Amino acid sequence: MTEAANGQAETAPGEERTLLIVDDDRPFLARLARAMEGRGFAVETAETVAEALAKVKAAAPAFAVVDMRLGDGNGLDVVSAIREKREDARAIILTGYGNIATAVTAVKLGAVDYLAKPADADDIYAALTRQPGEKAEPPENPMSADRVRWEHIQRVYEMCDRNVSETARRLNMHRRTLQRILAKRAPR
Repeated sequence: MTEAANGQAETAPGEERTLLIVDDDRPFLARLARAMEGRGFAVETAETVAEALAKVKAAAPAFAVVDMRLGDGNGLDVVSAIREKREDARAIILTGYGNIATAVTAVKLGAVDYLAKPADADDIYAALTRQPGEKAEPPENPMSADRVRWEHIQRVYEMCDRNVSETARRLNMHRRTLQRILAKRAPR
């Protein structure tokens, strides 16, 4: 693929540019869909696992951007369904709860990349169009240590069904300290 002068990728003859975006955050979904349409993709959107699976069953896309955690299930189920219908599909997992175990699982199920939210359209486009074997650029603004800590605490809190006492026990932290951390906004 070569880049056109206007920044939009030129498609090789016969290359399909269908893209399924699955995310339960409507504003983000709409922004990303517009951005990807501007980059030459034929975009379909879904807000739930069930809606996404129905669209995959009807016509598996060549590309997919899927949120890991959705209201009715796990985005990995969508990636798995896409790969069953179409082995050449390129899927990316987006998540606000990044960890190594889920990244490995996503790649084993067929995702080509795993991006932490908030990811912008340029990062997503680069990941979708990156050739196999091509290395990703290091992030320009990686998460701060405070942000990584906060993300980890949030992930454990969610795993404990938002139970503060259980989360504090698992993190070996005093319950009141955890409550103060949870009451604050996420660090940048």
